[in-house]
Amino acid sequence: MIHSLFIVNSTGDVFLEKHWKSVVNKSICDYFFEAQSRQTNPDDVPPVIATPHHYLINIYRSNLYFVAVVTTEVPPLFVIEFLHRICDTFEDYFNDCSESILKEHFVIVYELLDEMLDNGFPLAVESNVLKELIKPPNFLRTITDTVTGKSTSVSATLPTGQLSNIPWRRTGVKYTNNEAYFDVIEEIDAIIDKSGTTVIAEIQGYIDCLIKLSGMPDLTLSFVNPRLLDDVSFHPCVRFKRWEAEKILSFVPPDGHFRMMSYHIGANNMVAIPVYLRHNISFREGGGGRFDVTIGPKQTMGKSVENVVLEVPFPKTVLNVTLTCSQGKNSFDPVSKLMTWDVGKIDPAKLPNIKGNITLQTGVPIPESNPTITVMFTIQQMAVSGLKVNRLDMYGEESLPSSSSGNSGVKKFLPHSKYKPFKGVKYITRAGKFQVRT
Repeated sequence: MIHSLFIVNSTGDVFLEKHWKSVVNKSICDYFFEAQSRQTNPDDVPPVIATPHHYLINIYRSNLYFVAVVTTEVPPLFVIEFLHRICDTFEDYFNDCSESILKEHFVIVYELLDEMLDNGFPLAVESNVLKELIKPPNFLRTITDTVTGKSTSVSATLPTGQLSNIPWRRTGVKYTNNEAYFDVIEEIDAIIDKSGTTVIAEIQGYIDCLIKLSGMPDLTLSFVNPRLLDDVSFHPCVRFKRWEAEKILSFVPPDGHFRMMSYHIGANNMVAIPVYLRHNISFREGGGGRFDVTIGPKQTMGKSVENVVLEVPFPKTVLNVTLTCSQGKNSFDPVSKLMTWDVGKIDPAKLPNIKGNITLQTGVPIPESNPTITVMFTIQQMAVSGLKVNRLDMYGEESLPSSSSGNSGVKKFLPHSKYKPFKGVKYITRAGKFQVRT
């Protein structure tokens, strides 16, 4: 299926390549660079690029392009999901997926790619399985490998999970403190027109888990309002028939971090917009203009809007902008014409404002349209869709009490057996592609 993988950095250099079925010359990336040159935004490169003899399927993560080469027609989403799984594995192993980190751990990167794909087809993509095959890097092992000239990271034995009907979980897991954490993360993709009316608003949601439980626990997770969820996809550990029949998540979890499910809430549902902008951007004849923007919270149920950042891509005819902000800090890149305003946390009593003058090139016509503002923000302990975890029950090798999670904070439940679980649910709302037209 996948013949080769090329990883391209932000300057257009192929700094890592891996071949499985056959060696494909990296000159094939010229088709990718041609498609990339036609886009101003890195995320806008077409995910599938057809060439005379190959298809290039790519994703953009951590300022890097991951370009897979296939020679026959395959489901593109299958390849895209695998590329994202590669990035997730690198981040799990190295805590980052940047160019410098991958170069520092070249040996482990190639060992992982060898195990994850066999003759072009995905083989081992679960983090639990991979960590038994290839040990994550640590300082002592790095020194040993450097001195001996040999790699001690590859295990000589098969993963224990591969020999069971639950291949995503290691056997014989033991913890002194048993904990289970669930993060309900929702990203809002929205377009707001210049009058403040919502053109489109959708929610992409995820439930990420950190499970540190001994033995082979069997968990069930239920929601107060599961009918909100559309277009749901699950980790292989989730029993899909139980979800279809009862809308309850029943699963034997992997050990450690994993994404249990992702879901989509479409535009046919009412999506609450948590922030609003008051803006006045104008250009006038004679090479000048005015910029005035205020941002405030809206329908946040008393929660604080944090990590607010506004990005404004000005037209190429803009020479400079001279702005003063009442809160945070702003910067303007004269090359890319991008103005960034790092607001921070919004205080409803004193709304952040930024205003000033725009300088245009002389002798050129004024821009035909105003720039579109991209907004980024985070709201802790709130799921904007209203999704709420009802209860989490634990079963398995030892008798466990069932408990309910009544609110969105982290809850501790008194144990009634020698198995002492600590269960926590956290909600996060953040901006996905959130744009305001001016």
